Amino acid sequence: MSLDEALERLVTGAAAHRIDRTETVGTFDALGRVLAAEVRSSLDVPPADNTSMDGYAMRAADVPLEGTVLPVSQRIPAGVVGQPLQPGTAARIFTGAQVPAGADAVVMQEQCEALDGAVRVNAVPQSGQWIRRRGEDVMHDAVVLTAGTRLTPQALGLAASVGAAELTVWRRPRVAVFSTGDELVMPGQPLKPGAIYNSNRFTLRGLLQAAGCEVTDLGIVPDRLEATRDALRRAANGNDLILTSGGVSVGEEDHLRPAVMADGTLDLWQIAMKPGKPLAFGSVGQAIFMGLPGNPVSSFVTFLLAVAPVLRTLQGMGAAGPAAQLLRADFDWPKPDRRREFLRVKLNAGGGLDLFPNQSSGVLTSTVWADGLVDTPAGQPIARGDLVRFLPLDALVNR
Repeated sequence: MSLDEALERLVTGAAAHRIDRTETVGTFDALGRVLAAEVRSSLDVPPADNTSMDGYAMRAADVPLEGTVLPVSQRIPAGVVGQPLQPGTAARIFTGAQVPAGADAVVMQEQCEALDGAVRVNAVPQSGQWIRRRGEDVMHDAVVLTAGTRLTPQALGLAASVGAAELTVWRRPRVAVFSTGDELVMPGQPLKPGAIYNSNRFTLRGLLQAAGCEVTDLGIVPDRLEATRDALRRAANGNDLILTSGGVSVGEEDHLRPAVMADGTLDLWQIAMKPGKPLAFGSVGQAIFMGLPGNPVSSFVTFLLAVAPVLRTLQGMGAAGPAAQLLRADFDWPKPDRRREFLRVKLNAGGGLDLFPNQSSGVLTSTVWADGLVDTPAGQPIARGDLVRFLPLDALVNR
């Protein structure tokens, strides 16, 4: 099955399990959460005309020539509302302070000369200069954040700027994760012959946490059918998604397929992409099941391209990932695969893309070196200088 066909099934299945419970959280604590209700402004931002410079507020008509001297009638720091400005005078004013009624321009202090009780204005002002108008950023009752928005630091700042002390968000997705394989051990344990350290457990847990999930880690499950079935039943209890790595191929020691079919349903088993051909999708109890390949790069890439859209759908966001950028390939890829490929690449100083020399699905160093993937259609070679579709990793992880 093609990746696009698989994604359509995945998103349809996730939509049927969409989280329907909301929570109210303080804006301080809402980083990474997904809005369940739009945020409207309770005021104009800024709430009044204010200055964007330290300087002097005045009437532009009172300064017809450079060198005009005006008496300083008042001093207005930020947070203080001044008196209406008398014609023929200026007000000393500081960044962010409300412009007094009657003033229509601010001249920055660098263009002024302070005198005893007066100011010499060494530039002829234009009406409106260095004044931020009331509501020029946000108008009262305007929608500033829409439902389905993942809350970034800047989004939290915007919510705070319009007076939102609390936000209505979707409950976090609850995800149970485990790895299968008798060869897996944890870092810190002795590495016996034939064993490998379980890197996928760390990668997937980190990706889930970055996506705003509550993670239940069930550890490493032995390569036995009953142990796998028991882990699936425990994982299905109270979770929205079960995520596994390994055991989804077709060998005699790969037990996830019969385990899922015994206790749930399986709708998808293989996908025409590289890396990541073995990808399972189905359900166990009320939980979605997704089984990722055991190879670390395959697991990483299939999470970004297949699991992340499911998590976004569960939280009421759009399933679509970041738009691809057309960038120049500074490498050759003369022997394409018959499957759609995702190549690990890195932006270079010249604005092109360099290719990691080893594209094996077991080379985890490539995922740390790379800052993006090139989305290559099946059977399409790449020649140096071609424009290719670049997907930045940070956007795939944090979309």
